[in-house]
Amino acid sequence: MPELPEVQTTATSLQPLLNQTVEKVSVFQPKLRWAVPDDLVSLRDYQLIDIERRAKYLILTFKGAAGQKKLLIHLGMSGSLQQHPVGFDKRKHDHVILTFNNGKKLTQLHYHDPRRFGMLLWLEDYEDKLITHLGVEPLSEDFSADYLYHHIHNRKKPIERPIKSVIMAQEIVVGVGNIYATESLFLSKIHPLTPAHLISHEQLTTLVAHIRQVLQTSIEKGGSTLKDFTVADGQTGYFQQTLLVYGHKGGDCPSCGTAIENVKINQRASTFCPTCQPLITRKKTVKKSVKKPLKKTAQKIAALL
Repeated sequence: MPELPEVQTTATSLQPLLNQTVEKVSVFQPKLRWAVPDDLVSLRDYQLIDIERRAKYLILTFKGAAGQKKLLIHLGMSGSLQQHPVGFDKRKHDHVILTFNNGKKLTQLHYHDPRRFGMLLWLEDYEDKLITHLGVEPLSEDFSADYLYHHIHNRKKPIERPIKSVIMAQEIVVGVGNIYATESLFLSKIHPLTPAHLISHEQLTTLVAHIRQVLQTSIEKGGSTLKDFTVADGQTGYFQQTLLVYGHKGGDCPSCGTAIENVKINQRASTFCPTCQPLITRKKTVKKSVKKPLKKTAQKIAALL
């Protein structure tokens, strides 16, 4: 599934289409996760003026005679957006094609999705259902150790479920998919099953830093490119070549050489090093010494004499 880095890479690769006008809209298969709007063809003669990413969604803003239209796109499990020159042969799973005109040449944007689990929808129709509830962006200033600590502890009962499920919860922080959560926890030396409420503020500071680092590195490398994902310009990412523990069950830990193990959390594979990422199941307690009153102690000493 395309994750945040792949979606961000796609958004960046679409930049050449900015300020171009939609010449033609072709819908070959409207039955995606949700049906493609019947009036998608109304984008004809509209100009693409903005491209942004929110979580794993792309939001394309168009301007035309009737005002603005915002197209919400999710790539689902196997979707991709790819640019091709006019005349490029349509492939079997190219379900929607937008033809852009920059005044000199035509460029086609193909929405390709073998599993048909993605979506192209009008933002105004689905914003409340799909966007409003989302948490903060992991690369924004809003995402911090203080923010995570607040969400874990500032409630009637602190969150006790595994920390991995917390950082993957879209209502808390968006876009930290399985690959990136696994790698970030390894770099932070935190076991993925560690109850969230047992993790210190200092550890959360380290974890937030590594989540940022892993995501940013993946964006720079064009994403993980698992299976058949490619971005709009046809390029593939190579972040998967730098993965430390994800997908390496039974291999050697790159830090200590211990065999990498795997555990399922919410039906997702979670690889980790049992040596570098020891599991903590309860807080360490320090037994405090209790000073006895001086008067009683003196009395006991006197009785022994």
